[in-house]
Amino acid sequence: MADEAWVTLATNDSYALGALVLAESLKRSGTKKQLHILVTPTVTAPIREQLAKFYAVSDVDVLDSRDEANLALIKRPELGVTFTKLHCWTLTQYKKAVFLDADCLVLRNSDELFEYPELSAAPDIGWPDIFNSGVFVFVPSQDTYHALLQHGVTQGSFDGGDQGLLNTYFHDWNSKGPSNRLPFIYNMSSHVVYTYVAAYKQFAQTVKIVHFLGSIKPWHHNFDTRSKKLTYRSDSQSPVEHIEFWWRLFAESILPSLHPELAAQSIGEVQAAGDRDHQAAWERGNIEYMGRDAWEHIQKRLDESSTK
Repeated sequence: MADEAWVTLATNDSYALGALVLAESLKRSGTKKQLHILVTPTVTAPIREQLAKFYAVSDVDVLDSRDEANLALIKRPELGVTFTKLHCWTLTQYKKAVFLDADCLVLRNSDELFEYPELSAAPDIGWPDIFNSGVFVFVPSQDTYHALLQHGVTQGSFDGGDQGLLNTYFHDWNSKGPSNRLPFIYNMSSHVVYTYVAAYKQFAQTVKIVHFLGSIKPWHHNFDTRSKKLTYRSDSQSPVEHIEFWWRLFAESILPSLHPELAAQSIGEVQAAGDRDHQAAWERGNIEYMGRDAWEHIQKRLDESSTK
């Protein structure tokens, strides 16, 4: 429908690559809805041209919470820029929309989400009494947009990012119950941790949308654009089948339309940026003891080095 749309956001080329694959996954799911992307000036022109092949594109300014104190609590200072997500409420050409973070992947048609009211979302795995803002149903409105900005100025955000702000603004989400609570299959964290490995095995075939939470995204895995060979990172907590599917969509539908040099440069820069971010996190003392920096992964790298 022309008056309903899937909406996402790209604030750099890394997430723009994610948005390209997200669009392809939506297309393959057979969605009947429009696709729309918010793009900031930090996305380069060649990548923007690729995005325009899939999405209606809106240029937006960066909204930064600049709330370093609260961001420090969750050790994710880069999330301040996610306030830019609030621009989605300005897309008033649509009667209803569903926002998806660019690090999401649609596995099955999910158009039924548009039957839910504003604000509908799935519980966050870290604190189920609040919702995760990676996937949510909303109704575009200039009034809501300005109210959210004002709320951000007066109330701030308890985590310094959009999730904290949206949860305090839509504070009655939890009390509304099933009418506004999306099932977990529409925003499944890709981190298959021990607490729900068994549940994942049981319900994996019903999952519709995967959300690659955490610092290691699909595009941070090594991929040879010539051989189409993927090297899965052993420090990733995402199911290998989801990473493989992400890269298969990229190789089959995105890569052919990219200039070879642009493809190699984009992927190389994204993966190098991921390594730089990880090193910077170590220097700040933000160590992923349960993920990439778990001892088992460090030991494996040490063993590999000793055999060379």
